[in-house]
Amino acid sequence: MVLFMAERVLMKGNEALAEAAIRAGCRNFFGYPITPQTELAAYMAKRMPKIGGTYLQAESELAAINMVLGAASAGVRAMTSSSSPGVSLKTEGISYMAGSDLPALIINVQRGGPGLGGIQPSQSDYWQATRAPGHGDLHILVFAPSSVQEMVDLVSKAYDLADNYRMPAMILADGMLGQMMEPVVLSEESDKPLPKKEWAACGHNNERKHNIINSLYLTATELERLVKERFERYAIIEEKEPMFENYCTEDAEYIVVAYGATSRIAKAAVKEARKDGIKVGLIRPITLWPFPKKAMAAAAENAKAFLCVEMSMGQMIDDVKLAINCKCPVNFFGHTGGVIPTPVEVLEEIKKMAKA
Repeated sequence: MVLFMAERVLMKGNEALAEAAIRAGCRNFFGYPITPQTELAAYMAKRMPKIGGTYLQAESELAAINMVLGAASAGVRAMTSSSSPGVSLKTEGISYMAGSDLPALIINVQRGGPGLGGIQPSQSDYWQATRAPGHGDLHILVFAPSSVQEMVDLVSKAYDLADNYRMPAMILADGMLGQMMEPVVLSEESDKPLPKKEWAACGHNNERKHNIINSLYLTATELERLVKERFERYAIIEEKEPMFENYCTEDAEYIVVAYGATSRIAKAAVKEARKDGIKVGLIRPITLWPFPKKAMAAAAENAKAFLCVEMSMGQMIDDVKLAINCKCPVNFFGHTGGVIPTPVEVLEEIKKMAKA
């Protein structure tokens, strides 16, 4: 691998995602342009030829995800990126990868929907990412960064966990983060080789058994056995891998839950509410799957109420209710369609919750 020195640079979120993937060992990108993530693909188109990588603009989103499946089958780190309508088209291929136990990275820079919707920021793909990223009994790893720096950091984490657990991973960003420019520290790329994948279909020279990558099992009992084995792995992930941030939750009587770009807005409101004497804190899920259930349950021991703040119609609410076993009320405030909540609006909702 080429060695990059750690440096602090000003980058747009989409471009930072691309550079982070390169430094994490990605040399195979397959995509299709769609706003608001097109800069990511454009950056890959410039960089990949210079480092001996492969960039291919596919004829469709369906073609792109199946190219990722093929590259992942060979054991290399591959990636695709899109935005909400494009990711919907990729879900069949994501299911095939989950059914083949293939690690890969999918970037979703969300926009408003449903349908073609708009090109403004949204978080209305939460259900798709955490509940139905494809047909069948499956999960994928889902990471929700809240800054350009965190997008950079989570790319490497996503690849490592995807390789470790042999499953697809998704960075669930949004148009605000993708278009935002912030200073980021780009880590050194190690010359340490990537994990060897004994299962890969990359030639064997009679040194190991012949590997076959497959998601089709016509014997029902065999398919059931494989799915159950996969869910045993999912249970380990749910126990070991949840990521979250607690902010001012130590003495909090009220808990705001927000993720991604919306959590930045929510944190500003929490700070102002604290100045007004309201004991409120913020839990920010960093992994949406696995969801940080234990963190929510712990906060619910002393909390009087929760408030979910989202750029959707409240897709995360049920996960919060389940995590706290409905011990206290879970309220909702949000906008959808590309409208972004403001700190003033969230502060007003916190005050309403505290007066209830």
